[in-house]
Amino acid sequence: MSFCEEIRRAVMASPRMKLPEIRSAMYKAFAAGQITEAEAETLDGLINTRAALPAPKKPTQRRVGSRPRSSASMERRRSWAAAGRLPPALAARFTLAEQAVLAVVAVEVSKRGASTLTVAHLAALAGTSESTVRNALREAEALGLISIERRRRTAWVNFPNVIRVLSKEWNSWLRFRTGANSYSPRLQESKSSSAQKCENIVSGSLFQQRHHQEEPEKGFRHSRDGSGKGKARF
Repeated sequence: MSFCEEIRRAVMASPRMKLPEIRSAMYKAFAAGQITEAEAETLDGLINTRAALPAPKKPTQRRVGSRPRSSASMERRRSWAAAGRLPPALAARFTLAEQAVLAVVAVEVSKRGASTLTVAHLAALAGTSESTVRNALREAEALGLISIERRRRTAWVNFPNVIRVLSKEWNSWLRFRTGANSYSPRLQESKSSSAQKCENIVSGSLFQQRHHQEEPEKGFRHSRDGSGKGKARF
């Protein structure tokens, strides 16, 4: 292989930033008589053409993982994680973003007995990505903390999942946080029935008390007849 052919291959294979070095080597070879003047002109034109080509664009990188963190999403994430919706022992098993997701689920369970928010809705409220929501729910389900009812509508469309809290520790914590058992519809219904019974009993007692007070006093009623003796009437 001739020296001219070596320089030609170097020009075609090297990046543009290396072309000045190749040009300098080419002129040194011409001065040393290793290449002819015609070959030097041809190589010089090839170097100029190679240098004039635009730089190749970098390939577009596909974004993987969480979306870019904004100040608003980070603030929502930290606020939910610091809300104390999980017992400390359970919260320690999850990351800050996963704690925020489970806190949103806990609030929905406290209000409605179950969470039917979509993955995208949970991600928007908690300030996390959808992949973080799926990871948090998958881990919580594996630990037996929650149950996920997957409702398939068609082969490609699903209804929102129904998420319920199974952990007794977590339920007790939510009951303590929210007061009485208002977060559970069944318990709320039972509570309402008991309260109604108590109200009926109290109302009945008050009615009997008022009725007793309004009745004429029973007992011996004395009246005088002609003999002056008293007679007992009931």
